[in-house]
Amino acid sequence: MVERDPSATPSATPSGGRSRARSAAPAVSPEVDAGPPPVVTEAPDAGTHPRPRRSDATRAAILAAARDRFAADGYERATIRAIARDAGIDPSMVMRYYGNKEGLFAAASEIDLRAPDLTTVPYEERGARLVRHFIELWESDETLTGMMRVGVTNEAGAERMRRIFAEQVRPFVDAVCPVPEEAPTRAALIGSQILGMALCRYVLRVAPAVELGHDELVAWLAPTVQRYLTAERP
Repeated sequence: MVERDPSATPSATPSGGRSRARSAAPAVSPEVDAGPPPVVTEAPDAGTHPRPRRSDATRAAILAAARDRFAADGYERATIRAIARDAGIDPSMVMRYYGNKEGLFAAASEIDLRAPDLTTVPYEERGARLVRHFIELWESDETLTGMMRVGVTNEAGAERMRRIFAEQVRPFVDAVCPVPEEAPTRAALIGSQILGMALCRYVLRVAPAVELGHDELVAWLAPTVQRYLTAERP
């Protein structure tokens, strides 16, 4: 038996020796064995697909909860803590965004009446156009009904409604009123028709008022509103 010198360098074997052993290891396929590719988060293109900010969702939740709470409890009884609980957030977040209850109420009661430009409407159709506009607006925006509930029970809500109608109704009455100095009186009379019907239909839920269709409401109210808008004398 021949002893091998341990200091001798091993020679390559016919079968490939060490080089075959090294090359025999299977190659790692990046598509099969490397695992799932890393997730890369890219900033959205702000010009085409802006991502909504978390603060926007928080504000929306606060305002929705505030409108419900003010409508249910009134301004005085509604609390920041209760509104925050309804919105599922900490009360400090309400204070951070709106400062205090007064600021929150002002934001929650922000209403755009989107009053139509009556100068572009045929003279004899102005009353009907205005009545239909307010019926459709009221039935598409719960904020108006909520504000009316607050307005009939609380001075802060009443003052807010007065301001909204003064700032947004008065201008289009001024534009078509045949007697300019009577515009404030006429705007108030128009408000009595619009708000009176809204109170009966959406807050008090008086049965006949609730059951009337849009065309019927316009037919009943439009002649009176038309007279307030266009008649030179009562």
